[in-house]
Amino acid sequence: MSKKVEHRVALVIPAYNEASVIGDVIEGLKKSFEDQPFYYEIIVVDDGSRDGTADVARASGATVIKHILNTGSGGATATGLSYAQQHDFHIAATLDADGQHDPADVLRGVTTLMNGEVDLLIGSRLMTSEGMSRVKVLGNKGLSLITNILFGVNVTDSQSGLRIFSKSALDRLRWKTSGYEFCSEMLWRAKQIGLQLGEYPIRAIYTDYSKVKGQNNWNAFNIIKTLIKRRVVELFGE
Repeated sequence: MSKKVEHRVALVIPAYNEASVIGDVIEGLKKSFEDQPFYYEIIVVDDGSRDGTADVARASGATVIKHILNTGSGGATATGLSYAQQHDFHIAATLDADGQHDPADVLRGVTTLMNGEVDLLIGSRLMTSEGMSRVKVLGNKGLSLITNILFGVNVTDSQSGLRIFSKSALDRLRWKTSGYEFCSEMLWRAKQIGLQLGEYPIRAIYTDYSKVKGQNNWNAFNIIKTLIKRRVVELFGE
């Protein structure tokens, strides 16, 4: 979906029942990336949607990978990154399908990773918390604290869906959970294999639509429970 060759960048969007907004998300990315001096491809992983997400994404110019069944955010993200790894992309970015992420922030993350020395760059909404409600700030800070306590990974926004991956991360990083808890587990696995982590500030775009999507603070308890179980299992054996 683009031009020159020095860098190949995959823009991965896990999506579940996002037909009403996915087209706008894709168009926004195309506007931000179209004049960049590298090749990019937008990959939408339709995670068992029951609406026309795949059709809208395809019509908007994205490559579409369709799951027959809903596997969860972690499963859909793994599929998209596996595609990027298998097709020899040098960098991959993941972002949410609900329009929460500014395409300019995605591009800034990609160029930051290109020019830096990190393997996994997280777009943090909590370095400024602009646009986030107090409830969401509290929930995300709590999960980041749990991530630090359980896994020794200290980041400000462990649940961010905007992440940029180097070639080394694409080749080596894997995780075992398939729901939202994968956000924290991914950081743990990155630490285990010695990947260099970094963060950069982004703004969160919350609309009436996006506010009802994704995680909520009640779901955080299920995430914590799964993470504790995963940690205990690996400490004391399968």
